Amino acid sequence: MNELLTGGITGILFGFFMQKAQVIRYDRQLAALRLQDMTIVKFMLTTILVAMVGIHFLLDLGLVKLSVKPLVLGGNVLGGLIFGIGWGIVGYCPGTAMGALGEGRYDSIFALLGMILGAGLYAETFPLMKATVLTWGNSGKITLPSVLGINHWIVIVVLIAAFIGLFRWFEKKGL
Repeated sequence: MNELLTGGITGILFGFFMQKAQVIRYDRQLAALRLQDMTIVKFMLTTILVAMVGIHFLLDLGLVKLSVKPLVLGGNVLGGLIFGIGWGIVGYCPGTAMGALGEGRYDSIFALLGMILGAGLYAETFPLMKATVLTWGNSGKITLPSVLGINHWIVIVVLIAAFIGLFRWFEKKGL
């Protein structure tokens, strides 16, 4: 029950921040896909930074354990293409579709139904993909720090600096 409560609270907070950042608006989604407005990109990168710092801080304190999934290039490329095509067609990704529904934007129901259909198709085709696509480019359970052979905090600091530089460039370009 504690995990469900924590998940519910963090989900509500994340939805609140998405709504305040205006990343669940269809026009922002479309502008992001057209590379005309980087609000969504800035929001996602900020979320990644906060999560990366928080998770590794908790990891160093011994309060959490990472469950690294294998890097499978075939699955990542195919999944990314399907995700991108779906986002381009309906104008929502999973999080923004739920946020839009919460705001009363009922067009997001089509996106959510498409995601449910996609999950069902994935489940039905999983045995075939497990023997094919999900074996292509399997690099095992790796992380960037492990590949580079350096402490994770070095990677985090470099990524923070890179993202801040990218944010400044977006602002300079009016994105």
